[in-house]
Amino acid sequence: MNIYTPLDEALSEYQKVLARLGMKPQFECVPVSCSAGRVTAAAVYAKICAPHYNASAMDGIVTCSSYTTGASEDVPVLLSAEQFERVDTGDPIPERFDCVVMIENVTWGRGFVNINAVSTPWKHVRVIGEDICAGDMILPSLTKITPSALGAMIAGGVLEVSVIKKPVVGFIPTGDEIIAPVSNPKAGEILEFNSAIVSAMLSEWGAEPLVFPIVRDDKELIKKALTFALGECDIVLIGAGASMGREDYTAVVISEVGDIVIRGIAMRPGKPTILGHSGGKPIIGMPGYPVSGIIVMEQIVQPLVNLLSHREKPDDKYVEAVLSRVVSSAEKFHEFTRVKLGFVQNKAIASPISGGSGVVTSFMKADGILEVPQGVAGYKSGEPVRVRLLGSEDELRRSIVAIGSHDPLLDELSDMLAGMRLSSTHAGSMSGLYAVRKGEAHLAGIHLLDEKTGEYNKSFVEKHFPEGGVSLHKCVKRKQGLILAKGNPKGIKGVADLTRETVRYINRQKGSGTRVLFDYLCRCDNVDADKIYGYEREVYTHAGVAALIAAGSADAGLGIYAAAKMYDLEFVHICDEDYDLLIAEHALELPPVQKLLEVLASEAFLARLEKLGGYR
Repeated sequence: MNIYTPLDEALSEYQKVLARLGMKPQFECVPVSCSAGRVTAAAVYAKICAPHYNASAMDGIVTCSSYTTGASEDVPVLLSAEQFERVDTGDPIPERFDCVVMIENVTWGRGFVNINAVSTPWKHVRVIGEDICAGDMILPSLTKITPSALGAMIAGGVLEVSVIKKPVVGFIPTGDEIIAPVSNPKAGEILEFNSAIVSAMLSEWGAEPLVFPIVRDDKELIKKALTFALGECDIVLIGAGASMGREDYTAVVISEVGDIVIRGIAMRPGKPTILGHSGGKPIIGMPGYPVSGIIVMEQIVQPLVNLLSHREKPDDKYVEAVLSRVVSSAEKFHEFTRVKLGFVQNKAIASPISGGSGVVTSFMKADGILEVPQGVAGYKSGEPVRVRLLGSEDELRRSIVAIGSHDPLLDELSDMLAGMRLSSTHAGSMSGLYAVRKGEAHLAGIHLLDEKTGEYNKSFVEKHFPEGGVSLHKCVKRKQGLILAKGNPKGIKGVADLTRETVRYINRQKGSGTRVLFDYLCRCDNVDADKIYGYEREVYTHAGVAALIAAGSADAGLGIYAAAKMYDLEFVHICDEDYDLLIAEHALELPPVQKLLEVLASEAFLARLEKLGGYR
């Protein structure tokens, strides 16, 4: 039985319940000087005229228009001291005068002036109410206050304005394992950063975030925190505890303090979400995983904030793209898949980003969101899809799309591209080669060993590109070897030692050049890979291998020296391999690719390679 409510149905039902219970925007009065960006609660009317007196619009003299009759360059008119007064812009106009003559048309004498231009009544005079008349409507209700509107209100004598109150949204982080951010957490301690993400999103949407102290997994403590938060906030979010584990108390607490409207939404990530209320105030139980939380914030919380602040969400921007690899989906859920995007020959390419709901960097690195509707099993590689943009399409069009083998030097290259962007997806050498062949990438990092010749890359390029169309750019020689725990406590000297019962190995993904090399090494040493504990345990980067070994979760893995150095680990050198860039010929003349090749040849890049270590 499906206990999850479809997303659209859940949000619609929830908002109807809240509206029925009286949830609506609140108002407050603020100084006009602090009101930019706020939304007016009622129409704003001018209290005074602007200008509120007849004012000179120019520097010059004020006089009567009748005194200027006949004045010209050839026949100037003399005015005595009683017939004019000197004025600057903004000065009041004396009642006996009706015009201003610009200073450019005045010649000064002792006690008199000559003017060389005729003036008409009220010329160069800002008359009372020229801009705003007392009683004029300056702004209608439910209007965003712009900087110019702010100025108009002050000019019209309005010093305070009634605006829609920013909704106060509270966030209660819960969990025995989470702690306030520190630089050196212990094993079992999880840094609490969801509140920082939530607060930033709320501020961006015009709400007032309020983060409460971390609450342990204790029902009564969570209930106490929720009760207090409801007195301070318009919406309360509870972080974590929304699932059905033994210490997940969110649902129980919400039901004791108020009522649950929806429990479980057919979306992924975010399916354990709880939608409740207390006296019409929304209470939302959010999953603890950060990516799930971000999706819940966008899909559930933002619409509520918009309702309470009377704002409209800007229209989402979409791009039609082609998938670079398969996206699978469970049909009973509405799926949100993070993707990297780039344009290759004016065609948008979407590359799904690996990583579960706990991988917050997957959202940081994403350029777009691919939504797979409920009832759809996913999309095939090469299938056209519609992707919601998370950033600028113009920036994407200036990007280099790289799909292939991972190497830290790609990050260094990206950092040196000065305003241009290298969008890199770590999919392995073979996937990169195929992506270039299918026109889905500008370039690929590859290091593919030909076991027959001992050469790297050349034979693979010749086989898969018999008619050319690509250029193989020699990049670096890099040291590959076994990355081992500090001090090598297991005494590992080569691949054969990995079959020992006490050794835990961490492997790279299928299709990666490092995986190809490792399988080759196993065959050379007559090592049965099935006897290596952890052979099927895969990560996508060299740094991922080193991080697990440094953390004590594995004893060995094949990787590059730079990764071992980064984590201060032991390294048994096995070979030097060629890590090259396979570049599509159509991309060679693109400015970003030209810049990349320029950076590759620079002394500054060489210095960065030397700092990383293990390259030449």
